[in-house]
Amino acid sequence: MLTLIFATNNQNKIKEISSILGNAFTLLSLKDAGIEIDIPEPWDTLEDNAKEKSGTIVKLTQQNCFSEDTGLEVEGLNGEPGVKSARYAGDSANAEKNIDKLLQHLKDSHNRNARFRTVISLEMQGKNFLFEGICKGKITHAKTGNNGFGYDPVFVPDGASKTFAAMDIDEKNRYSHRKKALEKLIVFLKENYGKA
Repeated sequence: MLTLIFATNNQNKIKEISSILGNAFTLLSLKDAGIEIDIPEPWDTLEDNAKEKSGTIVKLTQQNCFSEDTGLEVEGLNGEPGVKSARYAGDSANAEKNIDKLLQHLKDSHNRNARFRTVISLEMQGKNFLFEGICKGKITHAKTGNNGFGYDPVFVPDGASKTFAAMDIDEKNRYSHRKKALEKLIVFLKENYGKA
């Protein structure tokens, strides 16, 4: 079975991606691979940040790996917070502060359309491949639910009646931007490497 390192320290992302992959291939977190570093995200696009993370781990390990970067893009805020989603309220901010800032900026806005966008960067046998997943939805006026992470308590995907944070992981995966990008990755691996 193919083994890939997933270049993240975010345990929530590891849990979510593991639930999507099932037995598609063996997933190693940075911790599993014995790597203890925080990889910077210095770029202005999700694509470049994802490539930075996967490229850094390939240089360290010489092993195939993938990474992802995800941003929440809000129409009424000209695409903010976007690539700065994790640090929207400052470099030391947590999800609560980021959500509070988002809701404050949207308090007078009637346009609450938004989308989550995930970009996966795969480093495979010396080549780089990118996969994108998008989930459209709306930002609520208040936080609801205790599951998930990040902006999940204020995001309702199109076609649903509750926030990501009010869903269990299987329900979230029906809509998930991360799942859409991962499905493209899995299809690519099966078609090009005969396994996933």
